Amino acid sequence: MISFGIFIHYTRPFAYNRSMKVIVQNRRAYHDYHIKQIFEAGLVLTGKEIKAVRAGKVQLQGSYVKILSGDCYWVGGIIQSGQDEQRTRRILLHKKEIQSLTGTLEQTSVTAIPLKLYLKRNYAKLEIGIGVGKKAYDKREAIKQRETDRKMRELL
Repeated sequence: MISFGIFIHYTRPFAYNRSMKVIVQNRRAYHDYHIKQIFEAGLVLTGKEIKAVRAGKVQLQGSYVKILSGDCYWVGGIIQSGQDEQRTRRILLHKKEIQSLTGTLEQTSVTAIPLKLYLKRNYAKLEIGIGVGKKAYDKREAIKQRETDRKMRELL
């Protein structure tokens, strides 16, 4: 609490200003892709959609990020709001971020996929990962590595 004459200003705790509530994660993305770069982006949502996001009625599986005429769009994401649930939603990024994203997506076998959707200071944010698809043998090697790490931790 800080006093300015007759006015009293209550300060909020530091943790409140940095609060972040994860709504949904795309765990399958880390299994299917080698994630090279991560972006944080805002979403343009309607009122019913943000209510559905706060309630956790969101699916990220099978969705991806597409760039059309200088704007980013989230395609295939499902928000169960009772309206058009699978419409393409605009993603808010800075122009330099869009240009770097465009440059990397022009390469072959590179995909932009949503990794998680969360609320940060009451705004819906989408974490976008740029990744290259894994082959079947890469997935098997990752599973073997996790199992050996788990066994080593159990022995210690």
